[in-house]
Amino acid sequence: MRLLIQRCISAAVWVDGQTVGQIKKGMVVFVGFGRDDQLHDATILIDKLLNYRLFEDKQGKMGLNISQIQGEILWVSQFTLYAKTDKGLRPDFSQAMPPQAARQFYTEITTYLCDRYQAVQQGIFAADMQVQLINDGPVTLLLDSDA
Repeated sequence: MRLLIQRCISAAVWVDGQTVGQIKKGMVVFVGFGRDDQLHDATILIDKLLNYRLFEDKQGKMGLNISQIQGEILWVSQFTLYAKTDKGLRPDFSQAMPPQAARQFYTEITTYLCDRYQAVQQGIFAADMQVQLINDGPVTLLLDSDA
């Protein structure tokens, strides 16, 4: 599983012109699943996400996690995080989890996340989404269960 995290001042996601998720200060988390991802590894990565210190403390260092700033999470599925781009001029998505399995996996891991942190908004799995965010920093980090 890969999580692309962007610390933000605000963010929103739309589907068919309708706002389906919107947050203020916090993080946008784009989540993608690899073909061989397992639920156990994904839960470890979610726990790491919730404890990851990427918000400034009083010393101006990244010393606070999402709950310590009472921030929000915008959770957005994005299978393109598993694109192979090393050959040719078109991304290869063969390493991404197949859509039907990914839908179930997304439901399970989103439930796990929401059970541990209540301030979560989300996009719609497999929808054509438009995401807008004001990146704070900018701070963009990648967490990978394979790393």
